[in-house]
Amino acid sequence: MEAIVVDTEKTGRACIQYLKEQMLEAETFLPLDYIDAKPLKERLRNMNEQRNVKLLYDVLQYDPPAIKRAVLYATNNALVCDTAEDANKVAYELDGKRYDAVALDGTYYQKNGFISGGSTDLEKRARRWDDKMMHNLKMKKEKLTEELRENMKTTRKESELNTLQSQIKGLESRLKYSTSDKDGPVQRNVHSLDTEIKQLEEKLKEFDPVMKELKGKINERAKKINIIKERMNTFEDEVFADFCVQIGVENIRQYEEKELQAQQERAKKRLEFENQRNKLANQLEFEEFKNTEGEVHKWEKEVDNDKEEYEKSKTAEENQRKLIEEEMAKTEDLKNLKIAQKMDMGKVEESMNETKKKLTSVQKEIAVVQKQVNVYEVKVEQKRSDRHGILKTCKMDDVTLPFVNGNMDDIDQEGGSFQLDGDSETPTEQSSSLSSRQIYDREAQIQIDFGSLPDRMRDLDGDDVKIEVERMKKEISDMQVHLHRVQAPNMRAVERLDGVQNRFHETNEEFENARKRAKKAKMAFEKIKKDRNDRFMNCFEHVSTRIDDIYKALAKNQSAQAFLGPENPEEPYLDGINYNCVAPGKRFQPMSNLSGGEKTVAALALLFAIHSFQPAPFFVLDEIDAALDNTNIGKVASFIREQTETQFQCIVISLKEEFYGHADALVGICPDPGDCTISRVITIDLTEYPDPMLQARREDEPHVVR
Repeated sequence: MEAIVVDTEKTGRACIQYLKEQMLEAETFLPLDYIDAKPLKERLRNMNEQRNVKLLYDVLQYDPPAIKRAVLYATNNALVCDTAEDANKVAYELDGKRYDAVALDGTYYQKNGFISGGSTDLEKRARRWDDKMMHNLKMKKEKLTEELRENMKTTRKESELNTLQSQIKGLESRLKYSTSDKDGPVQRNVHSLDTEIKQLEEKLKEFDPVMKELKGKINERAKKINIIKERMNTFEDEVFADFCVQIGVENIRQYEEKELQAQQERAKKRLEFENQRNKLANQLEFEEFKNTEGEVHKWEKEVDNDKEEYEKSKTAEENQRKLIEEEMAKTEDLKNLKIAQKMDMGKVEESMNETKKKLTSVQKEIAVVQKQVNVYEVKVEQKRSDRHGILKTCKMDDVTLPFVNGNMDDIDQEGGSFQLDGDSETPTEQSSSLSSRQIYDREAQIQIDFGSLPDRMRDLDGDDVKIEVERMKKEISDMQVHLHRVQAPNMRAVERLDGVQNRFHETNEEFENARKRAKKAKMAFEKIKKDRNDRFMNCFEHVSTRIDDIYKALAKNQSAQAFLGPENPEEPYLDGINYNCVAPGKRFQPMSNLSGGEKTVAALALLFAIHSFQPAPFFVLDEIDAALDNTNIGKVASFIREQTETQFQCIVISLKEEFYGHADALVGICPDPGDCTISRVITIDLTEYPDPMLQARREDEPHVVR
C-alpha cells in the first residue's frame, strides 16, 4: 500500500537507479505497463450472506483514472467489512472458501492465514514515521550543535584577538615612551665616550715613538743574550766533550736533563721503599708480639689437610668425569634409537593411514554394492509378483497358454504380493511372505513356450513391452466395441480384406522403422547417460577423495574426518549427495547439529575440494570468518595462505584483524566525511612487514645440518 505508481517499467528502473545513486531508502514501484492485475469478480458484489460487505475497489475513490490497473492490483478482489469479527468470518468461514478481507480498523485477513494491520499496526507505522522524524530531528540537532560549537570557538577567538590587540597597543605606547627615555642618556653617553676616545687616540700617537724605541732596545738585548748563550754552550761542549763521548750523549745539557729525571725517579722510589720498610717493620713487631709458631704449625696442618682433600676431590672428579662420559654415550645411543623408532613409527602411521583409506573405500564400495543388490532383489520380487498376477489373470480368464513345463493347475490363485511398510514384520506378514515365496518357487518351474510369438515381439524391452501391451489392450477394446456395434455380417468384408492387409503391412513396416529408430535413440540415450555418469563419478570420486585431506588440513588435526555419499548409487546425479563431517575431538553427528564455525569449516573444505577438480585461477570469498572463533580463523587463514603460494589467487572480504592480518595486501573502503558521503579506497602493502605466522612456520621446520 506504500508503492509508487509509474507509467512504464523503464521509468521505474530509472527511479530505482536514481535512489541508488543518491543513497536513499528503497521504495516499491508499480509500472502500469508491467503489472498483471486480476479482473474483478462480479459475484463478490452481490454477497448477501454478510451485511455491509463490499469490494474494496468499489469503496475506493482514485484520480486519475489511468491508475485503474494499479488499484486493481493493490486491492486484488479484497472485501471490506465493518468490524474485525465480520472480516474474520468473511475471510475464513463464508461458503467454504477463503477471501482477502479488511476491517475498518485496518485489520487485514489474508487467504493464506496471515493477519496483519489493525490499530496496533497503525500505531507501529505511526511510531515508525515518528521515529524517522525523530531521527531526522536528531541529525539536525547534531548538525546545529556542531555549528554552535564552531561559532563559540570563533567567538572565543575574537575575544582573544581583541585582548591581544589591546595588549599590542599598550606595548606600542610603552615602546614609544621607552624609546624617548632611552635616546637622551644614550646620546649624552655617546658624546662623552667620543670625546674620551679622541683624547686616548692623541695619547696613543704620543706613545708610538717611545714604544718603537723600547721594542728596538728589547730586540737588541735579546740578540746579545742569544749570542752569549751560544758562546756558553760552545764552551761547555768543549770542556765536557770527552765526558759526553764516554757516557754516550751529544752534549752536557742532554746529560743534565736525563740526570735530573733520574734523580727525581730515585727520590720517588726511595720514598716508596722507606714507606714499605716501615710497614714491614710494624707488621713484624705485631707478629712477634703474637704466638707466631703455633699459628704456623696450625696453618701447615690445614695446608696438608687441604692437599689431601684436593687429591681426593681430584680422584672423585676423574671418576665422575668417566661416569658422565659413559652416561653421555648411553644418552647419545638412546637418542639415535629414539630417532630410528620415530622414523619407523612414522612409516607405520603412514601405512596405517593408507590402510584406513583403503578400508574406507572398500566399505563404501561394499555399501554401494549392497544397495545395488537390494535394488535388484526388489526388482526381482516385483517381476515375480507381476508374473504371478499375469498367470493368475490368465487362469481366471481361461486363457490357454502354451507350456513347455507345467500346466495351469500349478498356478495358485490365493497367493499375492505384499509390501513391508516398516522395519519390523508382524506374524501375518511373515506367513504371507512364506506362502508367497512358496508360490513363486512353484511358479518358477513353469516354462511358457514363446515360439508362437513374432520375432519383433521377442526383442521388446521393458518399456516397449508395456507400450505393446497397451496397444493390444486398446485393439481388443476397439474390436469388442466394434463387435457390439456390428448387427449383421458384412458380406463385402472379403473385398476390403486386401486393402486392410495392405494397410496392415504398411503400418507394420512403419512400426518396424519406428522401433528401430526408438532402439537407436535408446542406444544414444544410454551412451549419453553413461558419459554423464562417468563425468559425474570422476568429479565425485576426486572430490570425495580430496575432501578428507582438505578438512584435516583446515582443522589442523588428523582425527577430523569428512566424507561424501550419494543418495542414489545407480544414478547419483538425479538425487542429492550426503555430506558428513566428524569434528576434531567429537563423535559423529548430523551436519545440522554442528556449530556455526564447524559448518563454516566444513563448507570451506567442500568448496576447496570441488575447486581442486578443475581449479579456478581466482577466488573471491565474502566474510567466511563471520562464524569462526580466533583459533579457527588462524587455521583457515594459514590454509589459505599456504594454498595461495602455489594453487590460486584469492581476495577475502573480512572485518576481523585476526584474518586479514595474514594477507599480502589490504584494500579498505571507508566513507569520506562531508556534506555528500563519498567512498574512499585505502591500500596497504603488508609484504614490507614480517609475518609472525610465516616466521613461526619456518621455525617449526626441521633444520638440515650438513
